Amino acid sequence: MKPNCYEQSRLCLSVMQGCAEKCYFGPRCRFLHDIGEYMAAKPADLGRSCVLFETFGKCIYGVTCRFAQAHLGDGYQNIVNGDLAKQWEGKSLVRNNLSKDLQHQLRKKKFSFKKADAYLRGLAKPHGNGGKGGKAMGLPTEEQEVSNCTTPQEGLGDGPKCAVLSEQGEDPKPDALQSPGPTGSKEASSIKTVGPVTDEDIIKLRSCEKRKLEIQGKLYLAPLTTCGNLPFRRICKRFGADVTCGEMAVCTNLLQGQSSEWALLKRHHTEDIFGVQLEGAFPDTMTKCAELLNQTIEVDFVDINVGCPIDLVYKKGGGCALMTRSNKFEQIVRGMNSVLDVPLTVKIRTGVQEKINVAHKIIPKIREWGASMVTLHGRSREQRYTRSADWDYIAECAKIASPMPLFGNGDILSYEDANRAMQSGVSGIMIARGALIKPWLFTEIKEQRHWDISSGERFGILRDFTNYGLEHWGSDTQGVEKTRKFLLEWLSFLCRYIPVGLLEHLPQKINERPPYYMGRDYLETLMASQNVDDWIKISELLLGPVPPSFTFLPKHKANSYR
Repeated sequence: MKPNCYEQSRLCLSVMQGCAEKCYFGPRCRFLHDIGEYMAAKPADLGRSCVLFETFGKCIYGVTCRFAQAHLGDGYQNIVNGDLAKQWEGKSLVRNNLSKDLQHQLRKKKFSFKKADAYLRGLAKPHGNGGKGGKAMGLPTEEQEVSNCTTPQEGLGDGPKCAVLSEQGEDPKPDALQSPGPTGSKEASSIKTVGPVTDEDIIKLRSCEKRKLEIQGKLYLAPLTTCGNLPFRRICKRFGADVTCGEMAVCTNLLQGQSSEWALLKRHHTEDIFGVQLEGAFPDTMTKCAELLNQTIEVDFVDINVGCPIDLVYKKGGGCALMTRSNKFEQIVRGMNSVLDVPLTVKIRTGVQEKINVAHKIIPKIREWGASMVTLHGRSREQRYTRSADWDYIAECAKIASPMPLFGNGDILSYEDANRAMQSGVSGIMIARGALIKPWLFTEIKEQRHWDISSGERFGILRDFTNYGLEHWGSDTQGVEKTRKFLLEWLSFLCRYIPVGLLEHLPQKINERPPYYMGRDYLETLMASQNVDDWIKISELLLGPVPPSFTFLPKHKANSYR
C-alpha cells in the first residue's frame, strides 16, 4: 500500500529518540528517517520560545516541536538546560496515567475484579422478591454485617487510601497482597503475604470508615465534556475553584483500556480535591470500572453521571435514563459503593420530562443506597438549556436530602447568583457554563465583587491556556492543533461575556443575549464576536496560522442561548 502524504512527512519515533540505526518498525516503516529531509519539509516554526523548554529545561519533542528553534543546536541536536531539568527530575506533575502493562491486562481481560465479581454473583442469586431487587439485594455478606455501623473502629482513622499506579507503570498490588477478606476467614489465614502487616491487610474497610468528602461550602467546577480538560481546570484552579472533576468517561471504554478515555482521568498536581465522573448503564461494567479505578488511580471521589441528556447516552440506558430505571440505578450505586474506598457521589437532573420533577423521590433512595453526596442540576432532560434553572425546587430537594449534602447547579454567572443559591439551603454550588463564560467567576464569588477585567488580562488567560495545552498535549504539530481545537471550543463560550464596564445594569444573566456592541478597544470587540472566523483569528494570534483548508464547528449546543 502506498504511504499517504501525512505518513511520509512524519519523522519516525526511533529517530526522535536517538535510535535511528535500529527502527522500531523494521524495514516496512513508512515514516521519515532522514532529519534533514524532514526539516526541509517541516512548516515554519510558530515562535521563538518553547514553553516546554523554558519551563522544564528540555523539550521532549525535539526537532518535531513547532517552536524548535528555541532548543535546537548544530546538527539539529536538542539542547537541554541541565540545571532547570534537574529541578524537575523525578517530579510527577500529572497523575493517573495509563501504563502499558495495565493497558495490556485490560485488553487481554487479565485484570482481577474480585470485589466486583463477588457483588455481581450476589445479584445473580434468587431473592425472596423474585430477583427484582430490594434493600439488601446483591450486597456482599460483609456489607450486610456492617450496615448498622455508626462509629469507625478504633485505630483505623479515616481508612486506607486507594492504591495508586506509579508513574513508572508498576503493576497494581499483586493478588497475594490484596486485602484477604473479613477477619477470621479461612481464606485470610491461607494467603501468604510479603512485608509488614497493616490494618488494611487484616480488617476489611467498613462503609462508615470510608474517607469523608468534606467539601461543604466549597466552589465545585462541574465535569464539562470537551471543555473541562486539564488545561482549563488549571485556569479555574488559579482563579479559586476548590473542587475539580474530570470529564465524563465511559466505563466500557475504560475497561477496554482505551488511551483516549483514560486521558480524561488525568489529574494535575495542583488539583487538591479531584474526582472522576463515570457514565454507564449496567451494574456489571460500572462496578468493575469502579474497582479498576479504586486500585489504579488517585482520586478523592467518584461521581456517577445520571444527568447527561444527549440521545447517544440516553438511548443506551445511561445518563438521565437511569432516573427511570430504578432497579439498575440501585444496583449500580450499591455495587460501586461496595468496591470503592473513596466516597461515591451522584449527579442528577430534576427529571426527564419538562414538567414532571422526580428528583425529590429519587434523592432519599440514593442516600439509602450509600452515596455520600448528590448534585442536582435544576433542569430536566427535555429542557436542556431552554429554561432557567429551578432553584426553588433545588431548595426543596436540599431539605429532603439532609443529612446527605446536596450541591445545586444551574445559571450561576455572578457572585449575586451564588449568594442566592447558597441561601436556598444547599451544601455548596457547582459551576458549569458560568466558568466557561468567565473563569474568574470563582474569584468574584470569593471576593464578593464584580471584576471589570480588561481585554489584555483576558488575552493573558488565553495565552496561559495555550501554554498549558502545549505542555499537556504536546508542542509538535499534532499537539498544537489539539490545543487550537480546545481553545476554539472554549472561545465559543467566552464570546458571551459582556464587560462589566459596558453593562447597563448588573449583573449579567447567563441566558440574556446581548445586542452587537463595540468594545473599548479592538481586542475587546474581537473577543465579543460570535463569528467563527474571529475565533480562528484569536487562535492565530496565539498559535500561528491555521493549516490549509482548516474549518471549525463548535461541538456543543450548550453554548447557545435559549
